[in-house]
Amino acid sequence: MTMNPKITTLKLSAVAASLAILGGCASTSALEEVRLTAEAAQAEAAEARSIATQAQGTADQALTTANEAKADAETARRTADQNREEMNRMFQRTMQK
Repeated sequence: MTMNPKITTLKLSAVAASLAILGGCASTSALEEVRLTAEAAQAEAAEARSIATQAQGTADQALTTANEAKADAETARRTADQNREEMNRMFQRTMQK
């Protein structure tokens, strides 16, 4: 699974900001940076989830279409087999005359 560079950068920024806070260098601007980074990460995750949901829907539609095409192909094969058998019977009757 490939990581999105934006998400990786956001995660690294969040970790760096968290380490700065844990190191005792917590300031209002550092806390604000962590909050903004977390919000950005949440937005990226929501967008990724939306894209994944759309992709699943597209895949489901493709599977349905493929199943319909398979059923149509099987019907066509059965019809061709029946026609071939009938043609063979007709040929055999003609040859017997």
